[in-house]
Amino acid sequence: MIRALGCACRRSREFGGPGLYMLCARTARVDRSARERASGEPTCAHGFSPVPAKLTNSTPFRSMGLGPVLPLTSLENVLFFLFSILLATAIIFLNASVFASVLLSRSLRAENRCMYMLSTCLSDVCSGVSYYYCGVLDVRDSYDSPTRTFYIAPTFLGLSYMAILAAQADRYHAVAAPFTYAQRMTRGRTLAVIAAYWLYAFVIVAVNNLVTVGIAKSVTSIGTFVSNIFTVVIMIGLNVRLFFIAKYQLEREPPSAERETKRASIYLIVVVAVCFLIAWLPIFLHVIVCNFTGATCYTFRNEGTDPLRVLPRLNAALTPVLYIRGCAALRHTLLTRVWRACCRARGVNPVGGQKSIVPSGQAVSVVCKT
Repeated sequence: MIRALGCACRRSREFGGPGLYMLCARTARVDRSARERASGEPTCAHGFSPVPAKLTNSTPFRSMGLGPVLPLTSLENVLFFLFSILLATAIIFLNASVFASVLLSRSLRAENRCMYMLSTCLSDVCSGVSYYYCGVLDVRDSYDSPTRTFYIAPTFLGLSYMAILAAQADRYHAVAAPFTYAQRMTRGRTLAVIAAYWLYAFVIVAVNNLVTVGIAKSVTSIGTFVSNIFTVVIMIGLNVRLFFIAKYQLEREPPSAERETKRASIYLIVVVAVCFLIAWLPIFLHVIVCNFTGATCYTFRNEGTDPLRVLPRLNAALTPVLYIRGCAALRHTLLTRVWRACCRARGVNPVGGQKSIVPSGQAVSVVCKT
């Protein structure tokens, strides 16, 4: 009522002159006084209550969608909040350490497969940085959400996925046809492949941000549905093929240190790919089922509490650990050059008290996992 009288008073001031405006304003004051006497509380102009609302610690952040991933009202929520922070930190620290180790080692930089390692680590570092926003805070990264990342944060996860798939295909080509691989896959072509899927990923980001929400959802749902099916089938097929190569084909070669390192390298690839599939298959199946049935699937409160989206982040922290475990040259560079200050401060000899021998380029090419 008061708001309607206020609008009428403004119109009367414009068209009826000062006399009619004063009469209308007096009527509004009388009506407001009557409401105050009836309610027993003073009423502010325009109908707002002068009594402030009850605020909580997260109210200012909640209004902007930037509160913690869960309300910090219980021990479980606090522990989950700390877990999200530690996960983002671990992703950045481990992948940045591997990235620096590859850059500091000339023998590692000379290997094509280590270029895919650099690509994976770079995308995972960006994913870890974005997880401080997507996973630690109350953020919902959907098309119509005010806290969305404009499809950038999921793209870093997709880049890691494409890098693992390309590295696995590269390893299969190198083991199945080593002479053809040496002639075809030069350094320039390897970098061109990496640049191609990075460019493709950000072209998709641009398209999703330039078109309407409806078109973006349609393109993404169809593209994700088709690509998930094909890439999962390809990755599983490559895993099976590599496993049989390691188990049967290498058995025909004479016993040697090179054969054992080849077998260890292939087994490491299989382990990395299996861990990758375990972390990614749930969200792949979720997307495929939702798109195939056309039903509205269950959505979680935010990105940080969605286990289907937390699993790929856990894989982003696990992958560099497998890199370090399976690549002797990488581990040596990491302990002696990247973490050297930390090791010296604790009095730890990173090479076990013996004179270390840096693996040759040939050994790195065999042992170093993609």
